[in-house]
Amino acid sequence: MIEFESLEKGQIIGSHTVQVNRADLVRYAGASGDFNPIHWNERFAKEVELPSVIAHGMFTMGSVIELVSTWVGDPAAVIDYQTRFTKPVVVEDPEGSNPTDHEGTTISVEGKVGALDAEARTARIDLAVSANDSKVLLKCQAVVQL
Repeated sequence: MIEFESLEKGQIIGSHTVQVNRADLVRYAGASGDFNPIHWNERFAKEVELPSVIAHGMFTMGSVIELVSTWVGDPAAVIDYQTRFTKPVVVEDPEGSNPTDHEGTTISVEGKVGALDAEARTARIDLAVSANDSKVLLKCQAVVQL
């Protein structure tokens, strides 16, 4: 467990990457009930002026918070989590590839301590999230209770 006293504003808590491919999106659609074709049908996605199939926003958001919950050592310590979606995570599927073999798109996440509240013993963790050379989440922040 992280000790509150060991934290400093600006301290990096770590980084990680999340690989997402089209098969992941189909599995997520089944689990979430979100079968919008923009998440699995390239032709449809392009018809509605998207560059290709895009990951579910909640898939992206859920994948990103893993960095914080792993770092803090207790997922229940995350007492608030919010973000703004800025760009979709485009998940390309090279022609002729098997979606289960394709690495897909890499989502990169880095977290750092953005603010500390000694009285409440909370830390705000700011997350930088990018994919395809673009920031995909903005003002992505989690508050942990220590």
